[in-house]
Amino acid sequence: MAEAKNNQTPDVSEQDKIRRGKLADLQAAGNDPFLITKYNVTHHSMEIKNNFDELEGQEVTVAGRMMQKRVMGKASFCNVRDLQGDIQSYVARDELGTEAYQAFKKFDIGDIIGIKGKVFKTKTGEISIHATEITLLSKSLHTLPEKFHGLTNTDIRYRQRYVDLIMNPEVRDTFIKRSQILKEIRNFLDGRGFMEVETPMLVSNAGGAAARPFETHYNALDEDVKLRISLELYLKRLIVGGLERVYEIGRVFRNEGVDTRHNPEFTLMELYQAYTDYEGMMELTESMFRYLAEKVCGSAVLSYNGTIIDMSKPFERITMMDAVKKYSGVDFTEVKTDEEAKKLADEHHVAYEARHKKGDIINLFFEEFCEDKMIQPTFVTDHPIEISPLTKKKPSNPELVERFELYIYGREMCNAYSELNDPIDQRERFAAQEEAFAAGDDEANHTDEDFLNALEIGMPPTGGIGYGIDRLVMLLTDSQAIRDVLLFPTMKSLDADKKSAKAGAADAETTEAAGDNNGFFTPNDKIDFSNVKVEPLFEEEVDFDTFSKSDFRAVKVKACEAVKKSKKLLQFTLDDGTGTDRIILSGIHAYYEPEELVGKTLIAITNLPPRKMMGIESCGMLLSAVNNLKDSEDEELHLLMVDNHIPAGAKLY
Repeated sequence: MAEAKNNQTPDVSEQDKIRRGKLADLQAAGNDPFLITKYNVTHHSMEIKNNFDELEGQEVTVAGRMMQKRVMGKASFCNVRDLQGDIQSYVARDELGTEAYQAFKKFDIGDIIGIKGKVFKTKTGEISIHATEITLLSKSLHTLPEKFHGLTNTDIRYRQRYVDLIMNPEVRDTFIKRSQILKEIRNFLDGRGFMEVETPMLVSNAGGAAARPFETHYNALDEDVKLRISLELYLKRLIVGGLERVYEIGRVFRNEGVDTRHNPEFTLMELYQAYTDYEGMMELTESMFRYLAEKVCGSAVLSYNGTIIDMSKPFERITMMDAVKKYSGVDFTEVKTDEEAKKLADEHHVAYEARHKKGDIINLFFEEFCEDKMIQPTFVTDHPIEISPLTKKKPSNPELVERFELYIYGREMCNAYSELNDPIDQRERFAAQEEAFAAGDDEANHTDEDFLNALEIGMPPTGGIGYGIDRLVMLLTDSQAIRDVLLFPTMKSLDADKKSAKAGAADAETTEAAGDNNGFFTPNDKIDFSNVKVEPLFEEEVDFDTFSKSDFRAVKVKACEAVKKSKKLLQFTLDDGTGTDRIILSGIHAYYEPEELVGKTLIAITNLPPRKMMGIESCGMLLSAVNNLKDSEDEELHLLMVDNHIPAGAKLY
């Protein structure tokens, strides 16, 4: 049965066929590795290396994936990678026996093996295991990426995280550190008397944040329900119930775009503390971030993307209106009406919608002119009431609320309030949100009658805060994209037309047998060009001197995200070979999702003068192929992608 099962996959490389043949031989000889159910591991690699003085000459057993093998006649070396790292083993025929040694020689890179032997140090000083017994625990039927270049294609890395973890030890370290961060958050909050709780994921009213929910149907109750977008409203109910300090770490779901900082499902931590306010939340946040940096990174001063972030000093504080005045020159304290605010937005080329009020405009100004200036830890306080439906008003200015957001490296890291506990005011805020929804704001909150009932029972003065765990992990691991800190990020499904091309590209990287261009280009006979209409060629000639002034370069896509408030533009962060990131905006969002393009090699003109688009400076142009369709006004666009073997910065002639 096993042999029949293993022969069901016909489309495999020659190398993989050889591996399947080895497995069939093992099974025929009664040595099927997949029948082994357990293996007694006594030590891991780093334990042995860190405790060599105690373990020298002692017998140990380790297990892991074989990453290297050097066969040298009667003796060989192999390297095994386990959870903690790599360790070398010396394998001798005289020690193992002829039959076992011959079996070992047939093992492949990627096989999972167990090694029993004594700890020693080689003549070159490398701590190793002198093998007395080697067991094949699992046969790898696919070749791993070739060792010198590893697995670099980001699309494949995210889709095949299991291969990424094998080939890139730094990736494994990131996720080990992520686990440590979650542990230390719990330790910190437990030390302050907080209680961890769990609240529903499927809800009838997805409130607590400005976001579109995912909707589904609960068959048993015949009711439409939503996946939660926040943890807030249920946790506040627990404060009403007398649980004075509560927190939850859990998944939330927002039906929004995917880019370097957003994933539709992500991990949120929210906490609520009775008898405090947003000032108390600022103290807690500053203390927690400093604590986490010291525990996880060893210092409150760390480097992120080459920038030093200093969390050892008191965090800066600035009101949203003061920040807008500082960086845009507009003083909204002098603005009295919504119409005046919209006029200022027009003058400063800030996009807004007809339904927006003065507070919304202030927030749009902040996003446009201020966010990216908040590099060092900065609390941005006192937000407009229009964008804060669950927050207490400032007694000194009812147009503002007691709210702050923490920004680090130009990114929002958390959001906190003095929580609104007045049920009458809260009902009015919900009513305003319902009006906004009716006016076209599909991210507005809806009235939650049960939550209002809880407030009417009575909620004490409360401070609350929400942390995006993924962004926090990005900061503390120096990761540039949210997908780098998610084990299995959301990816667009490969459709039928693209599967063969992308699978071939994946095989080129993940198998030794694949040809350089195998699957990179789709054969012409598999594409229907019958409906394509091409523009006539230019008749005007261009001299060589003019042409040569354009600097065409190969560029690698490091990151790609949708531009806020734009339906067309994608923002590319590119490696052009200079060592400095290049930003180019391109109006191709109708044809591509950002995640499709990360890791691709494109062609750009790099010596065009910078041009501002939506307030962002675009430095160059990406080349696309455009054609029309016959008997139609529709247009096709294909971004020019070239072989990933071409290095960033390569010049086209």
